[in-house]
Amino acid sequence: MQNRMEAELCVFNLAQPVWLKNMQQQMNILAGFRVMIHMGVNQEVICKIAASCTYRFYVNGNFAGHGPAVATHGYYRIDEWDIRKYLHTGKNMIAIEVAGYNVNSFYTLNQPSFVQAEVIADGIVIAATGSCENSFAASILTERLQRVQRYSFQRPFAEAYEMNPGYSDWRSDENGTFKVIPWEKTSQKKFLSRRVKYPDFETSSPQKHISKGMFRAVENADIWRDRSLTNIGPQLKGFKEEELEIKLSEEATGIAILTSEVTDCSYESCKRMDIGHGTYQIVDFATNLSGFIGCDIICDEASKILFLFDEILTGETIDFKRNSCVNVISCEMSEGKYKFESMEPYTLKYLQILVIKGKCRIGDIYVREYVNPDVREAEFECSDDRLNLIFDSGRNTFKQNAVDTFMDCPSRERAGWLCDSFFTSRVANDLSGNTLVETNFYENYLLIDKYPDIPDGMLPMCYPSDHYDGVYIPQWALWFIVQLEEFADRTEDITLVNRLEGKVFKLFAFLKKYINEHGLLEKLEGWQFIEWSKANDFVNDVNYPTNMLYAAALNAAGRLYGYNELTDRAQKIRDVVLEQSFNGEFFRDNAIRINGRLVPQENYTEVCQYYAFFFGIATDKAHGRLLDTLVEKFGPARKSSCEFSKVYPANAFIGYYLRFEILSAYHQNGLIIKELCDYFLDMAVKTGTLWEHNNEAASLNHGFASHVVHILYRDVLGVDVSEKEVHLHFHDVSLKECKGCIPVPEGEVYFWWVRGEEQIKYSYSVPDGYKVIIENESGKSLSMD
Repeated sequence: MQNRMEAELCVFNLAQPVWLKNMQQQMNILAGFRVMIHMGVNQEVICKIAASCTYRFYVNGNFAGHGPAVATHGYYRIDEWDIRKYLHTGKNMIAIEVAGYNVNSFYTLNQPSFVQAEVIADGIVIAATGSCENSFAASILTERLQRVQRYSFQRPFAEAYEMNPGYSDWRSDENGTFKVIPWEKTSQKKFLSRRVKYPDFETSSPQKHISKGMFRAVENADIWRDRSLTNIGPQLKGFKEEELEIKLSEEATGIAILTSEVTDCSYESCKRMDIGHGTYQIVDFATNLSGFIGCDIICDEASKILFLFDEILTGETIDFKRNSCVNVISCEMSEGKYKFESMEPYTLKYLQILVIKGKCRIGDIYVREYVNPDVREAEFECSDDRLNLIFDSGRNTFKQNAVDTFMDCPSRERAGWLCDSFFTSRVANDLSGNTLVETNFYENYLLIDKYPDIPDGMLPMCYPSDHYDGVYIPQWALWFIVQLEEFADRTEDITLVNRLEGKVFKLFAFLKKYINEHGLLEKLEGWQFIEWSKANDFVNDVNYPTNMLYAAALNAAGRLYGYNELTDRAQKIRDVVLEQSFNGEFFRDNAIRINGRLVPQENYTEVCQYYAFFFGIATDKAHGRLLDTLVEKFGPARKSSCEFSKVYPANAFIGYYLRFEILSAYHQNGLIIKELCDYFLDMAVKTGTLWEHNNEAASLNHGFASHVVHILYRDVLGVDVSEKEVHLHFHDVSLKECKGCIPVPEGEVYFWWVRGEEQIKYSYSVPDGYKVIIENESGKSLSMD
C-alpha cells in the first residue's frame, strides 16, 4: 500500500516548547537558540525541530536545514534531520534561528512563536530545549530589523539588516557574540510527522554578469504604496507606516538609473565585484530559481546595500514591485567581512546589487535552492527540443511550488491554493510516483473542525492560511471535491478520503441556501472566480460554469461515498444548464434574475465552452459543431477581432489547461504539440518556468502551470498509469522519437518509440505485477524492439 496515513500525532522525547521570555506574541522577532554537544566516534545523530513560524539551523556553522513543513492551525510538523555529516569528534555547536512573525498571512499562520528541539545520539537525547540538562540557550538576534513592512499582502515581513562583523559567529564559536537572555516554556503543542521529502538545498551561482551602471536617489519620487503597507489594521497585521524603522519600498522606488553599461560576460570571469556608492551591477541566474539569496561581502568602509530581484528585467533594470511584493533586501554594515544569506526564500532570475553608501566587494553570489527533491527519476526527451525545454520548465516550476504543499507561486504568496492544486497534484504523481505532498495538503484541511474567519461549512480558498478579511472562493471549495476523487484513484489508502466525508457534506449543506427553483446555485457570496479573464465579470446571478463545476463535485462525491442521490442531482443540474446556457452555437456564461424570472444573458467566454466539455455538459456527439469550432478556430492563434469576437478569450489560468484536456479527450495530439509550443515556448525561453497569466504582469512561476508535464507524458509520449495498469498509446504525431521514465511506487515505467515510414519501433519496461495495455492510434504498424 503506498502512502498509508501515519498516526496523526508525533512527540518529542524530552524537549519542551520555549521562546524568549515575554515575547511569544511580539511581531517579527528573530531568535537564536544554541547548544554545545560532545560527540564520540561514528555516532548516529538526529536533530528534531518544530517551530513557529520558520527556522533554519546550523551545525558547526554549516547550513543544515530550513523548515518546518506547513501544518493546520493548532498543529506543527516535526522535522528529523540527520546531521552526522556536519559533526566531528569532540565539541559541536548546534544553532537554530527562528523567525516569529505573529501576523496573519497566506504563507505562515498567526500563532505564538516557539521552538522545540532535541538532539538524539544513538537513540539517547543529549540536548533539548526546556530541559534541565544541556538545554539550548536563547538570545534575540538584533541584526534583523524588527519594524519593517510586510513583504506582500500574502506573506509576512520583508528583510532588512544592520550588521557588524562576526554577527553570525555564534553559530559556530562558543565565544562568538551571543547575549543570553531568559526563555520561558510555552503551552504544549500537537505535532505531526513531516511525511514529505526533505528539500534540496543545492546552491546555484549566476551564469552571467549582464550590466552595471550608476544611479541616484530621487527625492519626492512617486512612491509605490501597496495595500500591504497602507492597509495595516485589524484585518492585516503588521507595523504601521509611522512605526517603521525603514521603508524598503520607498528606498527602492526612489532610485533613478543614470547610466547603464552592458557587460554581458560570464559570472566566473568577474566573480568578485567592486561596487561603490551610487553604482550597481546586475547578474543573471539563467533560469528562475526559488531559495535563499546569499553572498560574501567585504566592506572597505561603512556601507549600505540594497538587493533587488525579480523573475524578469523591466527594460534594463529590475522593477522590484512588478509582482505586487517588495523584492528588496536591505543590508547596512560597518567595515569588515560578512557572509550573508536571506532568512526567507524568494524567486528570481535577476539580482541587482546597489550600493547606497560606502564601498563594497561582493563575491560568491548564490541562491540556495529550496525545492522538492522528488523529481530526479522522471525523464522526458523527444526529437523536438522545444518540447524538451517546455518539459524542463514544467518540472522546474513544479519542484519550486511543491516543497511541502501545492503552492500557487513560490514568490508573492507561497500559499496552498485549491484549484491550482487540482492540476499540480497530477504532476506530483507523474514526477514523484507518490502522493506524499497531496496527502499533507488534504490532511491540513482535515485536522481542524472549523476554519477561522469564514462561514462554517465553507472551505478556505487556500490553506493553511489566515483569512481575517473573511474572503473565500466558493468555486475553489468545489474543486476540492473534484480533486479528491482523483486523489482516491491515485492512492490505495482511502482512509483520508473517508475522513474528509464530513467536510464534503458540510460544504453541500452550506451551499443549500443558494439553490434556486431550478436546482442551480444562484447569488453565491464570496469572491467569485472562474478564471483570470472576462469570465470573472459574468458571475451574477446564476453562473453556468460554476454550476457545471457544482454538478461535477456532486458527481464526484456521489461516486466516492456511494450516494446515488448526489449523482442524480448532478445529472439534473447538467440537464438544466444545457437547456438554459446553450443557444445552439455557444454556451452563455450567466443568467440574471429580472422581475422574478431567470434570464440568460448574451455573455460568452471561451473558458465557459471549455468548462462545458470538461465537465460533460457538452459532448462531441451532441455538440460536434461547437467542438470543431473550438478546435479549429480558438486557441493561441485566435485574435480578439476574429469572427467570434463576442466570445471573450481564455487565459492561462485555467482556460489553456482545460483546452488541452479537451484536445486530449478528442485525440487532437498533433494540435496539442503545436499549441504547447505556441502557448509556453516563450515562457520557457524567458524564465525556464511557466506563468500565472499569458503575459508578464504577475507571477512567472506558478504551480498549476507544471501541468504541461502531465500533458507531455499522456499526449505526446503516450503513457497513462493508473494503479498497476499502464496504458501505452501510440498517437498520430509527427515526432520522430520520444522516450520517458515515470516513477511508480514499485519502481519506474519506461517507454521508448521511434517512428519510421511504415512502422513504429518501441520498447518498454514496467515493474513486476503491472499490466500493460497497448493502444495504437498512429496509423502505423508496431514492432517491439
